Amino acid sequence: MKRSTHDMLLSFLVGASWAFAIIGAWVTFQSFVFLGLVTAILFTFLFLFLSLFIIVVLENLSLARDRYDESLKQTAILEEIRDSIKFTESSEISPKN
Repeated sequence: MKRSTHDMLLSFLVGASWAFAIIGAWVTFQSFVFLGLVTAILFTFLFLFLSLFIIVVLENLSLARDRYDESLKQTAILEEIRDSIKFTESSEISPKN
């Protein structure tokens, strides 16, 4: 299956976002642990919430792209069916003499 540059870019960004979320959560926790465990966990959850929101947005972009590609394929198939029906109907109707 041939993938477009857009699809490869979205896949890369989703993977990079997951890496950013995992590493960023660890760094955020380590950065705020000196303020206390509860504060560090709170800031870590806040960071994870924002990171996961970015991942969801990128996944939705990917799904929208897939939906668009499928609608193009379905449209082409439906046009072929329409053309074959028109051809069949026009061949069945013959002028009477």
